[in-house]
Amino acid sequence: MTSAPPPGPDAAVYVISVAAELTGLHPQTLRSYERLGLISPGRTGGGGRRYSARDIDLLREIAQLTASGIGIEGVRRILDLENRVLALQLRNAELTTELEATREALRQRLGRRSGDQPPPPPPGKLPVLRDSLPGHVVVWRRGQ
Repeated sequence: MTSAPPPGPDAAVYVISVAAELTGLHPQTLRSYERLGLISPGRTGGGGRRYSARDIDLLREIAQLTASGIGIEGVRRILDLENRVLALQLRNAELTTELEATREALRQRLGRRSGDQPPPPPPGKLPVLRDSLPGHVVVWRRGQ
């Protein structure tokens, strides 16, 4: 007999009473946090709230912050900053991947293998291709 895989972290499966018990918060507090925009639980067709594992983690974080004396607006600001940091980390990873792909394309165009060591470019600059190409290659560098 096979069992269904556990729900993912974003699957809205917990009713408000279970979410309240898992977080140690009163159901009315959960409703209040929703009204304040700190959390957005899923809804059933009939309008009932359903919380995901990610929502439970967020509620626990909110509870911990408020228990340490931080007001709701401070909690809102902290959550916003955490979200911004996460977004910037993801963007940084994307840009790093793109940079590595660009460097690899330059190495291939110059006929080098990945293991070859090109002469080092000046600090903070990418090597630039200057031979005749069917198209143009432009490498931008952000100003200091």
